[in-house]
Amino acid sequence: MGLFKGDKKEKKHGLRQEEISEEDLIGLLKVKRWRLPEGYAEVETYALKPPFSYACIAQNEDTAEYLYIVDELPLTKEEKEAFERMRNILEYELKAPEPDETLKESFHRQIPEIMDAHKKVLEEISPIGIRKILYYLERDMVGYGKIDPLMFDPNVEDISCSGVNKPIYLWHRKYENIKTNLLFRDEEELNDFVLKIVHRVGKHVSIAFPIVDVTLPGKHRLAVSFGRETTPAGTSFTIRKFREDPFTIIDLIGNETLNETIAAYLWLLMEMKMSVMIVGATGAGKTTALNAIACLTKPNCKIISVEEVAEINLPHENWTSTIARSGFGPESEGEITLYDLIKAAVRHRPDYIIVGEIRGEEAYVLFQALATGHGGLCTMHADGVETAIKRLTQPPMNIPSSVIPLMNCMIVVKHVRKPIFLEDGRKLSSRKFIKVVEIEDVNNIHEVFTWNPSNDFFRAKLDKSYLLDKIAEELDISLDVLLNELERRKEILLEMVEHNIRDFKSVNKALSRYYQNPRLLRQEFFEKEGW
Repeated sequence: MGLFKGDKKEKKHGLRQEEISEEDLIGLLKVKRWRLPEGYAEVETYALKPPFSYACIAQNEDTAEYLYIVDELPLTKEEKEAFERMRNILEYELKAPEPDETLKESFHRQIPEIMDAHKKVLEEISPIGIRKILYYLERDMVGYGKIDPLMFDPNVEDISCSGVNKPIYLWHRKYENIKTNLLFRDEEELNDFVLKIVHRVGKHVSIAFPIVDVTLPGKHRLAVSFGRETTPAGTSFTIRKFREDPFTIIDLIGNETLNETIAAYLWLLMEMKMSVMIVGATGAGKTTALNAIACLTKPNCKIISVEEVAEINLPHENWTSTIARSGFGPESEGEITLYDLIKAAVRHRPDYIIVGEIRGEEAYVLFQALATGHGGLCTMHADGVETAIKRLTQPPMNIPSSVIPLMNCMIVVKHVRKPIFLEDGRKLSSRKFIKVVEIEDVNNIHEVFTWNPSNDFFRAKLDKSYLLDKIAEELDISLDVLLNELERRKEILLEMVEHNIRDFKSVNKALSRYYQNPRLLRQEFFEKEGW
């Protein structure tokens, strides 16, 4: 790929340089590695947006603390000067995106023409230098500035800044909370960054309205506390990254968040339109679990999701995503709440209503929907089943105890950390389904699966399953027949793990085939799909 498509003319100076392939570019670029701080040793290095940015994980030799270093290809003095001039030009000449065009697509469409019109700015810059300048222009003008490389790291779950001259921290899937070498050096730089990102998605943040929670392009979630009104140390923000390739139930089995028996059991509940609530603390993996379980529903069933910030991602074609809206002005005119959205969802006769998180009066409407035969999936902040029921039955949710059983099943998810003094070489930290319970009534809660931390084993108690008995009775079959079906689904799931059939579209396709012909043997099933 050349500098610009179709540009093969060779010229000593200016933009029309000899075409350079990606392979040649990577070979020609001599990446200046970041010099490790004194007392740190390199643990691993991997590409973020090669050949321009890399991540280096270093460890302090004294404290054993990790440091995440963003290593970007530096600009020379001449390239920096050309970059500043081009950025000033683009700020005046870049036009707004066309309908159905992203900011990045608009940038790439307009940049060749603008740079060609100002070729004198870059006439002394080499082809490689131009590629470097283009990288930084895209990073700063349509990306996320200095934190943009972090957005390309699939290992990073969230990015947080707690003020000026404080290191930016991130949550890394392998190293957990880890400090980076990035920081905002003055208040103006930090405030300008936040204003730019918030305004880019058509929202407003100011001293008068300092708290903002918005969805960024790519469905990333941004939470901001602006200025010093609510955060004395100054502006702070957190970006929770959205995976383009969401975790599926196969991933959760592979990561040992749950086992194949729990997955097969949940698959059966989803087919029977049972309602499931996922409870846990912040960062426990509730939304990840919600997405994975929702993908077990029949591929052709009608689903409506209700959220304040878009985080649910499903492969179903018959899925409608609805998002709450803040009001305008001091009277919050035009506000659309979760309560309003769930009320509206019921009128569309969905098979399943999925609520990203319940915490207020919308819970009452959801339970009313469950009473009329709709299936329900939701999450809630609580540290256990008892706490969850107390929250449901008290203000502001006010769910009568008599209707609590409409939520058939509760799953407690937890980010478990093994105490360091018990370390035995196994993974110290992971997310687990520590408990799966069935609710017969508020006084009769049946534990069907529990996780034992001492041996990292999921114990099944299906002989106490109230819901399996209920399903067998509704279908007029014996419990043994139902348990045999559970075993068959376990085998299918294990085959999918073995064949690494894990992306959500492939999982959806496999479930669709199984629903169409559940009598297929395992070998026939996978041969038919070409897996």
